[in-house]
Amino acid sequence: MDGVVRKQALAPTFGELFAPKLLTVLKEGYARSDLRSDIVAGLTVAIVALPLSMAIAIASGTTPDRGLYTAIVGGFLVSALGGSRFQIGGPAGAFIVLVSATVARHGIDGLILATMLSGIILIATGYLRLGTYIKFIPYPVTVGFTAGIAVIIFASQLRDLLGLTLSGKEPGELLPKLVALTHAWPTINIAAVAVAVATVAIIQGFKKFRPGWPGMLIAVAVAALATALLNLPVETIGTRFGGIPRTLPVPMLPDISLAKVQAVLPDAIAFALLGAIESLLSAVVADGMTGRRHRSNCELVGQGFANIGSALFGGICVTGTIARTATNVRAGARGPMAGMLHSLFLLLFMLVAAPLAGYIPLAALAAVLAVVAWNMAERREFAVLLRSSWGDAVVLLSTFLLTIFRDLTEGILVGFALGAVLFINRMAQATSIEAHAPLVAEDKPDLQNGDRTNYDPSLATNPDVVVYRITGAFFFGAASTVGAVLDRIADHRRSFVLDFSAVPFLDSTAAKTIFGMAQSAKRHGMRVTISGASVAVRRELINHGVKRPLVTYAASITHAMKDLQPPQGREDK
Repeated sequence: MDGVVRKQALAPTFGELFAPKLLTVLKEGYARSDLRSDIVAGLTVAIVALPLSMAIAIASGTTPDRGLYTAIVGGFLVSALGGSRFQIGGPAGAFIVLVSATVARHGIDGLILATMLSGIILIATGYLRLGTYIKFIPYPVTVGFTAGIAVIIFASQLRDLLGLTLSGKEPGELLPKLVALTHAWPTINIAAVAVAVATVAIIQGFKKFRPGWPGMLIAVAVAALATALLNLPVETIGTRFGGIPRTLPVPMLPDISLAKVQAVLPDAIAFALLGAIESLLSAVVADGMTGRRHRSNCELVGQGFANIGSALFGGICVTGTIARTATNVRAGARGPMAGMLHSLFLLLFMLVAAPLAGYIPLAALAAVLAVVAWNMAERREFAVLLRSSWGDAVVLLSTFLLTIFRDLTEGILVGFALGAVLFINRMAQATSIEAHAPLVAEDKPDLQNGDRTNYDPSLATNPDVVVYRITGAFFFGAASTVGAVLDRIADHRRSFVLDFSAVPFLDSTAAKTIFGMAQSAKRHGMRVTISGASVAVRRELINHGVKRPLVTYAASITHAMKDLQPPQGREDK
């Protein structure tokens, strides 16, 4: 009773692959109650996105208004044209390193041109249906570059967190930056430190005691109010940038020349690569929370148009944001309208309350980003991967260290290459030749006393049990395909058996896929049993949380099926 994946008789049409999810939701029927839910979710996300958008823009070496332009224009287009029901687009902390480096090399005009070119690259990537290949990036690479970005983001905020005054321009590289900040230590501003500490304390306090409240916005508002009333000697948005405008700028093209395009093209490629990874990861997170399925290539096309739109209005790179997307789902969003409304609420803030932003202290925004960096570091996953195997540890640390000390793109490419080489090595080690005696000679009685048990047809016909057998190496290249099949488990089943007897090898990406599937099954009240897993496969699964009570293990498929049979003479309820 193996689960069999059958190919569809007809391949999906162009419209089915690239139709935005907004059209799908509207075709399904969009009621007034859905609109009310999306209004609440959009407002909730806008409250979270408001301080983050400005903080990320400032940390990227631009002005806070460009972060708002990005969230308003880019975020609206991501939701309207993308392939995910719940994706929230805007400026992301992962781009701080790349954007600040691009601004340092090519200025704001070069940044806007690179953002526009990255949009064109993303559109081409989507229409060429290359989005599927983005999913082949191993899990240790994802954790490594995310943790590396978190370290860099935190280091970039030390100046404003401590209120330091530098004698020259702050270096972009990590080690020179730390040296310069160390030399500027005597200029520390106690008031700025107090504002930063209070902001972090308020955010963490609301997260623990009132998790449904917008802790970040409340913390920034309290810091701004205290700065204004107490006349604290700290730098604010108003003192450094002169505030933010009250309207969107007129859309215009950046200066375009062949020499300029050639100069910023490497940055545009890096923007597109990271944007594709971040957006699809965010869409996968939303799928796991809701049970829906996104259209990866359509999502890339939507992200591409969003980056072009953001650049036309003077914004920076747009991507799907995991934290804001998760907030959108938890707030009860029903479809892409919530993301579009979140952008409109941000626009309303610019039109009405822009002058108030001038009082926001930069130390408070730096504290917000410090909390973001701490949350995105994935410390538990980092520790698990270090312990799981030497191969995963090598890939993880290589990506992490290259991201911090060299370049983000270089870290991803080297990590992916190492993951591929280690996989080839593991597959070579997993191949072996075994001598077997003839089947008749190996045939033995079922019971120790020599008796044989009669075949029970119910083992193969129990309608409450579904069985899938995975055959072959289960690694990062196959994780998305197997995961897509497992996500389609009918939720009316009571028990689910995964037969691993034909799986010689399993890596961390695959283990994480099984962990997500088991959590989804548990939410639907299903019992998950893993049978036939070898010692090495079982150890890898347990290292990644696939253990009791989430799942049970059986020595073989026969034992698993017997364990799942209801007691004789009783109704299974």
